[in-house]
Amino acid sequence: MQIQVTGHQMDVTAALRDYATGKVEKLTRLFEQATSAHVILSVDTKLSHKAECQLSVPGKVLFADAEATDMYAAIDAMIDRMDMQVRKYKSKLTDHHRAESRRAAGA
Repeated sequence: MQIQVTGHQMDVTAALRDYATGKVEKLTRLFEQATSAHVILSVDTKLSHKAECQLSVPGKVLFADAEATDMYAAIDAMIDRMDMQVRKYKSKLTDHHRAESRRAAGA
């Protein structure tokens, strides 16, 4: 999977890049069908750090963003939101009524 980390009106340090990449890789372990991720880090004011992520999955692009006073906290909050979206998308792909349809066909 391709993971791209960019900064909007800021320089992305190696530590921030490694931290964001590591967090996004944990998402890909949860949902292996993800094809690419683009993380955008920005500083709106000195007290407001923003992290955005676009995760490409088959047939859809999931988006999450978060703001915090610390960039690492913003990345953590954004990953938590993306985690919820990935879990919800993954459960939609799962056919939860498969056993019921087999019982109805066999009975």
